[in-house]
Amino acid sequence: MKEEDWNRLEGQPHPKCVSFCGRDLRVGDRVRVWPKKSGDSTDIILAGKIAIIEDIEQDNENKVHLALVMDDGPHSEPDAKRQPGHRFFYHLEEVEPLDPN
Repeated sequence: MKEEDWNRLEGQPHPKCVSFCGRDLRVGDRVRVWPKKSGDSTDIILAGKIAIIEDIEQDNENKVHLALVMDDGPHSEPDAKRQPGHRFFYHLEEVEPLDPN
C-alpha cells in the first residue's frame, strides 16, 4: 500500500475486534505467527513465535492487518515505549489464535 493511502486512513477508527477461525481477536490477545513461505529472513525467525496483538488496522481495501509485538521481546509490556522495528504486521491468515489461558 502506498504511503498516501495510509495517510488517508490515519485518524479513522481501528476495528476493536475481528473474527477469524471461529474466534474473536482483540488487542491484547495472543497469537502464534506463521508467516507466508515467501516472507523475508525476519519472517523465518518469527515463525512459530507467540505475539501479542497491539493493534488491528484495516486498509482502504478492507484488508485487516494485525500489528504484533513479540511476547518474549523487550517491548512486550503493555505500557512499553514502542520504537521502530518492534511492531510486526501480519495478515489474519498468517496467525493462529491461542487460547486465553
